[in-house]
Amino acid sequence: MSVLAALTAHYGRLERRHAVAPFGYSSEAIAFGLVLAADGEPLACDDLRLGKAPGRGQALTVPRSTKRSGIRPPPFFLWDNSRYVLGLGRSAEGGEPAAYAARADAFRVWHERLLAGTEDPGLLTLLRFLRRWTPERFAEAPFSPALLDRTLAFRLAGDSDAAGRPRFLHDRPAARALWEVHAANGNRPDAVCLVTGRTAPVARLHPAIKGVWGARETGASLVSFHQAAFTSHGKRQGDNAPVSEAAAFQYGAALNALLAPGSGCRLRIGDTTTVFWADAAVHGEAAARRVEALVAAVLLPTGPPDRQRDGGDRPDRVRSWAWLDSPPADRATTLGVEPDVRVYVLGLAPNGPRLSVRFWQVLTAGALLERLAAHWDDLRLEPPAWKRPPAPGALLYALARQGRPETIPPQLAGELMRAILTGCRYPRTLLVAMIQRLRVGEPADGPRAALCKAILQREARLHRRGVADPSANPTQGVPVSLDRTESDQAYRLGRLFAVLENAQRAALGRLNASVRDRYYGAASATPASVFPSLLRTTTHHLAALHRDRRTRGLAVWFEREIDEIMRGLDMNLPRQLQPLGQGRFTIGYHHQRFARKPAPEAADPVSQPGPDDAEAAPEPEE
Repeated sequence: MSVLAALTAHYGRLERRHAVAPFGYSSEAIAFGLVLAADGEPLACDDLRLGKAPGRGQALTVPRSTKRSGIRPPPFFLWDNSRYVLGLGRSAEGGEPAAYAARADAFRVWHERLLAGTEDPGLLTLLRFLRRWTPERFAEAPFSPALLDRTLAFRLAGDSDAAGRPRFLHDRPAARALWEVHAANGNRPDAVCLVTGRTAPVARLHPAIKGVWGARETGASLVSFHQAAFTSHGKRQGDNAPVSEAAAFQYGAALNALLAPGSGCRLRIGDTTTVFWADAAVHGEAAARRVEALVAAVLLPTGPPDRQRDGGDRPDRVRSWAWLDSPPADRATTLGVEPDVRVYVLGLAPNGPRLSVRFWQVLTAGALLERLAAHWDDLRLEPPAWKRPPAPGALLYALARQGRPETIPPQLAGELMRAILTGCRYPRTLLVAMIQRLRVGEPADGPRAALCKAILQREARLHRRGVADPSANPTQGVPVSLDRTESDQAYRLGRLFAVLENAQRAALGRLNASVRDRYYGAASATPASVFPSLLRTTTHHLAALHRDRRTRGLAVWFEREIDEIMRGLDMNLPRQLQPLGQGRFTIGYHHQRFARKPAPEAADPVSQPGPDDAEAAPEPEE
């Protein structure tokens, strides 16, 4: 199913819940309500702003807005900003209000034409106001400079609905009847709609989509034809890809509802704004909402990853490593969702006045859980990098320079989400960006090592299935915890580097610049040119440990460990490691540095020092 068809179907679900405006209407932020007397005289201005100035206006369902461009942009019906309603707006110099007489005339003429022949008292009151209005009256009560460039709607004094609440003119039955006839009787030619397959008037311009991070506040287009190169056969604008006005309105209303603040179906990862929703046609509204809650729980950001803080102590059966060990057929039941409910995930990114689709996935809840389980299983590492499985956005913090989120490469967000949702390999650029951060001195901590492990593990698994890039040739998987039998040269070199670093710290204590700070980048990229020098220097560190009776046993342990690692290395160290090898180097380094001490009954006479052992291996000063 296409993006537009799925959104159009979702509109029907939202309409049944009264969560979207009907055809011909839209939800707009109205800042002020102008109260008119029966003779058209303005009596008051109701401030509808949330939080008052400069707060956002109250969301009201009004006759729909349209994109406005050109030298004569059209007015809206029964509401608009002050440049159309009053003919006044803020001036660039900040002095007297600027006059917009042409727009005020267009607003008046538009309503004179649409309301011709009406007998409704409220609509006649508006016509009297427009005919009498002059910009000079703005200095009188109840007007104030706060109205300039704000949206205004109209209300007849004393008018109320059946519940006794004040009623705006656009909510009066006569006004709705007039507008519904006008909205249905467009002057556009008929064509077969590409979304519904029915013959209907074709939308010339598609609706503005609001709420995408980085896009224009006034909205951007998901479908548009703004240059001659995108047109064909002499067609203009929407005629090049005919979508009926009703379908265009429906997909726009549904997408704007998903992007609205508080929808619970929107998240941002990098520069990509992601929305998701479930299909309620087969399994019902309750099942669809449970699936949406599940997707929100597993995808919504958790913030920067922290081994001590991420996840806190709150129980969360969705974001937990435990359910990953359950049989795939039981996972959906364990989480209380129907595995056959269809889920839609759409990623959008700004592209000037338009939107680009970063990814589009249609899958069942069961398939989504299976791919999330595979993703989190690829991230597994011992000791754990997180208390609970991280959200996709949290993984990108590993690429941030000095912990600043704004430095994360934005384009990687869409590629990462696509890999998670489809089960295909992670972008190779993700590994390259990770290695660059490590080579400039960022620590090889748990989240970075886990991300390297996930990339390599998936490469190896898909290569065995024959669906990955054949040129990669990763023939083996990656161990979850320290594997002393692993023969991979890059993995063993990473282990060796960690031992040499621990030996230096044990011999010299805290240093301003350790072996890791000075040589990690070179050792992981060109080991043959770095390790001989590091091994010679380590002999001095071990000699210093042998001279002290308290650290003599530690020196013996370091020698045994170096010997065990070196026995598995080739005589000629690799001159250069490719990105996949540098990733394995990082994993081996992390495994060796953070390996747990052996059990007492199986331990050597000398215990293995941990990274947090201050006496044996103190941390260097920052």
